[in-house]
Amino acid sequence: MREIDQNAIKAQSDAAYLEIFIKEYEVFILHTAHKSAGKYITKRDDQWAVALSAFHEAILSYDMDKGAFLSFAEIVIKRRLYDDKRKQLRHSNEIFIDSYSLENDMDVDDISIKQEVMAKTTMVQQDIAKLEIEAISDILKEYGFSFSDLAQVSPKAAKTKKICAQAIIYLIDHPVLFHEMKQNKTIPLKVLEKNGGLPRKVLERHRKYIIAGTEIISGDYPVLAEYLSYVRKELKK
Repeated sequence: MREIDQNAIKAQSDAAYLEIFIKEYEVFILHTAHKSAGKYITKRDDQWAVALSAFHEAILSYDMDKGAFLSFAEIVIKRRLYDDKRKQLRHSNEIFIDSYSLENDMDVDDISIKQEVMAKTTMVQQDIAKLEIEAISDILKEYGFSFSDLAQVSPKAAKTKKICAQAIIYLIDHPVLFHEMKQNKTIPLKVLEKNGGLPRKVLERHRKYIIAGTEIISGDYPVLAEYLSYVRKELKK
C-alpha cells in the first residue's frame, strides 16, 4: 500500500487530517480541473468548487480495491465536472426554449421557431454526447482500450447483437459479476458461458463492446445509451 493511499484512508476518519490532506493536493485538484475543462482554472472559477467537492467525495468513498488513490480521485473529479457541464448545457437549452413561450405575440407553431429550437436542441445533444464520450473514454482506458476501438468490435448481425445485449443485461442484473468485471478489467467469460448460456466465441470477439455497453447502460450516459436501444429492449422483456 502506497503512503498516499494510506493517507487517504486515514483522512476518512480524521477531520483535522482531512483538511490538511485536501490542502496538500490543491495543485493536483486544479491541474485535474484544468485538464478536464480544457482551460486555465483558478479558485475563483465554479469548476474549482466542483472539483474540490469531488476530491472530498473521492477521499470518503476510496478503498484499496479502487487502485491508486490519485488515479481514482482524478476519475471522480472528471466525472463531477462532466456532470456539472452537462447540467449547464441542459439548463441553457431549457432557457432558450422557454424564452419563446413568454412571447405572447408569437405563434408557437411558427415553423422558423420550431426549426431554430430543433437546431439548438441538436447542438446541445451533440455537446452532451461529446462530454459523455470523454467521460466513458476515461473509464475504458482502465480496461486497456479506447472508445474508438468500439467501431471495430461492434456487432453487426441481429443474432450477435442479441447475444451481446444478453451478456450486458446479465452483468447488470448480477452486481457481484459487475463488480468482478470492474475489478479484473475483463468480463467473466466462464460464468457468462455456463450460467448465461452464451457462446464463448461471441463473448471473446465482442469483449470490449460488452464492457463498454455495460458501463454505459449502468451509468449516467443518456445520449450514448440511445445507441444501445436494442439492449434496453431486451431489458424490458
